[in-house]
Amino acid sequence: MHDRHASSSTTCCGRQRSKRRKRVVLSTLFCVTLLTTSGCGIPGLRCAKPGPAMPSAYAWNNSIPFWSSNPVSTSAVDAAPDMSQDDAATLHPPQQSESFADFIQSASFVRPAEQDEETLTGMDEANREIESEGDGQKDDSTDATGTSSGGPDFGMIDTDVGPSDSNVDIAPFENSARLPQGIFYSDPYLLSLISETLSGNQELNILSEEIRIAHNESYARSGEYRPFVTLGAGAGFEKTGRHTRAGAVEHQLEVAPGTEFPDPLGDFAFGANASWELDIWKKLRNSQRAAAMRYLGTQEGRNYIITRVVAEVAENYYRLLSLDNRLQILQSTIDIQQQSLKVAKAKKAAGRGTELAVQRFQAEVQKNLSERSLIAQEIVEVENRINFLAGRYPQPVERIQGEFVDLNLTTLGAGIPSELLLNRADIREAERQVAAAGLDVKVARARFYPSLSLTAGLGWNAFSTGYLFRTPESLLYGMAGELVGPLINKRAIKADYCSANAAQLQAIYNYQQTVLQAHIEVVNQITKVENYRRSIEVKKRQLASLQASVDAANKLFQNARAEYVEVLLAQRELMEAKMVLVETKNEQLSAIVNAYQALGGGGF
Repeated sequence: MHDRHASSSTTCCGRQRSKRRKRVVLSTLFCVTLLTTSGCGIPGLRCAKPGPAMPSAYAWNNSIPFWSSNPVSTSAVDAAPDMSQDDAATLHPPQQSESFADFIQSASFVRPAEQDEETLTGMDEANREIESEGDGQKDDSTDATGTSSGGPDFGMIDTDVGPSDSNVDIAPFENSARLPQGIFYSDPYLLSLISETLSGNQELNILSEEIRIAHNESYARSGEYRPFVTLGAGAGFEKTGRHTRAGAVEHQLEVAPGTEFPDPLGDFAFGANASWELDIWKKLRNSQRAAAMRYLGTQEGRNYIITRVVAEVAENYYRLLSLDNRLQILQSTIDIQQQSLKVAKAKKAAGRGTELAVQRFQAEVQKNLSERSLIAQEIVEVENRINFLAGRYPQPVERIQGEFVDLNLTTLGAGIPSELLLNRADIREAERQVAAAGLDVKVARARFYPSLSLTAGLGWNAFSTGYLFRTPESLLYGMAGELVGPLINKRAIKADYCSANAAQLQAIYNYQQTVLQAHIEVVNQITKVENYRRSIEVKKRQLASLQASVDAANKLFQNARAEYVEVLLAQRELMEAKMVLVETKNEQLSAIVNAYQALGGGGF
């Protein structure tokens, strides 16, 4: 009998162990199936088309720009991992195998990670470390990229616009963008306006707040991959009905020998809960790194706006100087014409002239007086444009007095084309956006795989505060793990992944467009400086001839050897030539300012 009972017990234990093994095997198979099937069916990435080839030098012949006859080949687009080799070969010829990430490294395009770390003021050390990692691992963030390639050697162009007021000599092959504002702009009034604008411009203040928002977003994302711990306490009471199951049970039981359940029944709790999503696929970390890249991009975007605002202030300042000079020219012309009017009246009184000459000179004087009022109005508008940029109410703008046509700025040095990748803040901003978009693709891809979350709780719970911290009677704790992954109907995840890929291609094309636009701006402004300089030289010679003709016409008219029409035409042509010369000089100075900005100068 005893042997039979022992045999039966042994058989029962064996069955239980067998059942446990089956449960373990089934659970393992389920987890493996979840891990493998959820990663299936991920769409292949689309690749960006390669951008135009970057010029190997800025070179000019007779002021006509041309590119090097042996430009560096355009970099290719990295093939997506899910594409076939034939498709990849179609997009990426063998001679164009350099990837966007390799281009970034070879062109020294990305600023060192430690420089980006310094910009993350106010972030905690852990967040700063993550952002530095994101910057250093940028190569992995661009799954489908393509852009222009930089070259190893470049030429330069140096456009001399006249003697410089600065004592700083620009070394050969140096880019003018490296010159600080205080050296490039030597006018103390202009430097004062620029300084006031940088502190009072409302657009820059708005961008500063956008940077703070991006900083806070990055800071918030840095906590998503860390454990969340909450601490709480609770108190309450409950009165159950006597004729209910719970009430009847409480009536029959005792919480302690001789002690019945209190009525009403209290409920006091104190404890902590923890939850943690294990970032197995780096979904949360890549999301934080993308936010950090966008934060750095907003900083670069503000730096670019600073260069534009500085250039606009300088343009309007020189526009003011040109309007002052035009007003002086107009006033001197009016003075000359009034003298001619007196001569015409005197000749009429002496019987040697007619009323026609008097009226023609009178009409010309009135026309120029009207033009003087229009220029005065334009001066007010330009002054108020500067006041608006500086963030101040309408007031006169202090400026230098002198001969505007002889005004010269610092000599321009264009440097080499690849330097734009380092000097232009908008290019650096576009690069940050490419990196962030690549990380967004990784985040979207990680959603195809299951996520593992852990939850745990520890605390005390009792019906009375006197029993609350009795251990182990009032102690409660628990722990659970959850593995969740998509299995059926992944359309939303696939759509998000394809949208992230499309946004990545947008960022790449935007980068290519920004680089192309930057080079075009440099070429346009540098050639404009040179061509307008030549035009000014020719116009000065024209002006000398016209001045001599006016002097001759006045003398002949006073001696009755020339008609009034010849005097009027000579004076009008002289004034128009002076006005055109001033306007040409203004355009040349504007081109110098814009070339300085196009090269990346004028920022911090």
